[in-house]
Amino acid sequence: MSSDDVFAGSRFLGRDFMKKSQVLDSSFVVASVEAGNTTTKCILTATDLTLGKTDIIGRCVRLTRDVRAPKDDEIIFGKTISGTLLTKESLAELVRDTILQALFENNLTAGDIHFVVRSTGVTAETGEQSEMIILSLANGCLLAGFEPRKMTGYLSLEQMPEKMKRFSYLDKVYFDGAVAGVLPPSGLFGSVISNEMEGELALAGLKEAGKHAGTDFRNPCIAIDMGTTLSGRIADSSAPYAKSVGNFCGYAGAAVDALIPETDLSKSAFEFFNKNQDIQPLPPSQNMIDGVIKEAMEIITVTQIPPGRKQFGPFAVNADEAKKAGLTLFGCDVGENGSGFFELSKIGTWLYEEGASESERVGNIVAAADEIMSEVTVSLISLVKESGLLPENAKIGITGRSGITGNKQALTLNKLNRMNILSFPEETVLFAEDGLARGAAVMARCMNSLGCPQNPIGGRRGEKCIMRERQVYQNR
Repeated sequence: MSSDDVFAGSRFLGRDFMKKSQVLDSSFVVASVEAGNTTTKCILTATDLTLGKTDIIGRCVRLTRDVRAPKDDEIIFGKTISGTLLTKESLAELVRDTILQALFENNLTAGDIHFVVRSTGVTAETGEQSEMIILSLANGCLLAGFEPRKMTGYLSLEQMPEKMKRFSYLDKVYFDGAVAGVLPPSGLFGSVISNEMEGELALAGLKEAGKHAGTDFRNPCIAIDMGTTLSGRIADSSAPYAKSVGNFCGYAGAAVDALIPETDLSKSAFEFFNKNQDIQPLPPSQNMIDGVIKEAMEIITVTQIPPGRKQFGPFAVNADEAKKAGLTLFGCDVGENGSGFFELSKIGTWLYEEGASESERVGNIVAAADEIMSEVTVSLISLVKESGLLPENAKIGITGRSGITGNKQALTLNKLNRMNILSFPEETVLFAEDGLARGAAVMARCMNSLGCPQNPIGGRRGEKCIMRERQVYQNR
């Protein structure tokens, strides 16, 4: 679907690819490099700095489980949710190969890229593991030919390439940590959640996606990233910067990955659906699906994370520090810290075996995945509303494979309508692909003060650019 398509009354922004010849002199080209639990990606974006809109110009997506096996002299520092072992060297090589393929397939070189933003969805149990993942990403970027300066923001206008200087406002405002007009939730209180950057990028990316979809997605707003793991952020309507008042963490797509039967070679719903995309799935009976939803949602927990918690699902959290920072944490768990995956897998095996043909078996899994994940999405939104963190005029953005693929968008909107959770869900909810990649392009612009005052991303909905307010704020 293109950015002009309307899905069930609600805007859905799909992929829009530009050719190299369309990348104008005013474009700022960014490589978003992400190592996730299911996939490792390099998505190339070009932002027209005169209009403030970002287009995707290329991508390469590889399965993280295809990373090479650790060598005898390498140290295993961590693993993905599915158990794929990682070393600093093996992950760096996977990142390098992913970047080089993305560049090659789109007739680009490392020299054509202005900036590189790295992020990870791989969960880390310790700070040391998190550092190793970030280091591996950086090493992979260096191996692909990116200069170190392309991974850090410029400190002054004088240091910038001439092409970028005319679009930068570094002489007026500096990068102070706020991305797309939203302050991070940490600061004096320290980090409160280990997937903080993912939520930050998702929110920034959905704000940018709103530009294409014809909706003003500025503050207050909510971003929910339903990838393999759950991330996202809630921003209030404070000025000049919005405050982060909520964060999401836990499991998302990993829950439906558990439905894939052991007899299938696929390791995730991502692979299962890609492998069976040529099969016309036959929908199961509604009675069967209703029973599956009830059983699955007795295993899956959608909740507000209480004080005292240090772990939630696959993520390290600091619920006590979150409370001090005025941050409410919302999460989705499978059992307790992932203990319920085996029970979910039994449901998946039963569903698969109930099908008399391949079309019925695939149909059972597809329908269950769509229903369960739309139920999780709606439960999260309902929980935010109950907590008082959903202003009447807030926009809600959803991205990630387990939030937007298949029939999940229609189901989510229908349930929000039927349960009267939102007054006008079709006008409130934005579905967008590649939220993280678009967010990486926005972060790169923020780090270099590459603003577009006539088409701002920061500030409150319907109001003007906040640059002048930022100047006063920073001078104070």
